Amino acid sequence: MDSTPITINYVPDGDDWTITVNAGEESTTAHAPGLIAARDSADQIVEKIVTGKKQRTVVHLLDGDAFAFTTAYLHARHGMTTGQQQPPASEAEPEESASAAG
Repeated sequence: MDSTPITINYVPDGDDWTITVNAGEESTTAHAPGLIAARDSADQIVEKIVTGKKQRTVVHLLDGDAFAFTTAYLHARHGMTTGQQQPPASEAEPEESASAAG
C-alpha cells in the first residue's frame, strides 16, 4: 500500500474556491462555489482517483495549512464567518456587581 497521503489544497478565488488534488503523480484541479461545495467536489475527485482502495490518507489544506482548512470548514458548516468568535466563558456571563454581594 502506498503511504503517500493525498493532499487537497483549497485556495479562495473571490467567492469561489480552486481545489488542487495531488495523489502521487496525478494532479487534478477544479473550481467550486463555496467551501462546502469545494470539499464535496474534492471528495468526488478522490473517489475517482483511488477507486478500489479502502485505506487512504487525505489531507485537506487551506493555502497549505491543515489547521486553517479545518477552522474555515467548520465555520462554513456552522454558518459563521471567520471573524465571528464566541466570547470566552468568563466574558459570556454577566458579572455580579459588588453592591449585590454585600
